[in-house]
Amino acid sequence: MASYSQMTYAQRGRTHAHPLARELFALMERKRSNLSLAADVATKAELLALADRVGPYICVLKTHIDIIADFDADLVAQLQALGTKHDFMIFEDRKFADIGNTVKLQYGGGIYRIADWAHITNCHVVPGEGIIQGLAEVGAPKGRGLLLLAEMSSKGMLATGAYTDKNVEMAVRNDFVIGFIGSRRFTEERDLITMTPGVGLHASGDALGQQYRTPEAIITENGSDIIIVGRGIYGPGKDTVAEAKRYRDAGWAAYEARLPK
Repeated sequence: MASYSQMTYAQRGRTHAHPLARELFALMERKRSNLSLAADVATKAELLALADRVGPYICVLKTHIDIIADFDADLVAQLQALGTKHDFMIFEDRKFADIGNTVKLQYGGGIYRIADWAHITNCHVVPGEGIIQGLAEVGAPKGRGLLLLAEMSSKGMLATGAYTDKNVEMAVRNDFVIGFIGSRRFTEERDLITMTPGVGLHASGDALGQQYRTPEAIITENGSDIIIVGRGIYGPGKDTVAEAKRYRDAGWAAYEARLPK
């Protein structure tokens, strides 16, 4: 069988076993976008304004809800409304990393109630496979999906080698897992989506160890599926809408370039 990365998003959506993944692939085809916005802003007003401006050009809005200083339930309601208006999913980048019983409480309860509104979340598998099972008990009945942090984009990260391999093994045998955070396609045993942070139109880095790679390197060469971009779109002096369009177009062109001619 040909690699999943050689199939169109539409083809993968028609055959995928997970309903959320099917919906995501269909959304990506509708919008001709494999761009996720990393919305790392600190206030409700900033997050809503950014989501509204960039929403038409993205397939996934990635949030860090616990950095919002004035979080309230109305923020969630407005984010969901913007997701419907602009046709994007919400990915809460929570990076769960505790035992199964604890993450069930963190995911389903507390002040954020993440499972009620985030289509996608993610976790480290340091605690073992029980973390996946705990999150699945909460998220699977709600139709949610999970990404495993197989790699990260920061310099000196420890998610390599045997640890990354364990992520892949766990993902293959857990239906609640729809993919990975990482830099490449990891397996052909299941169709698992890879979302990649640290993407820039020009490869570089920052003072805190973030490393940037181009859409062509990530999508065309490495077989990843979705690029995650933050400051490259809305950083100081940026025209947010123009940059979102540039990254959307670059990501889609990189995807089309990897498909069989």
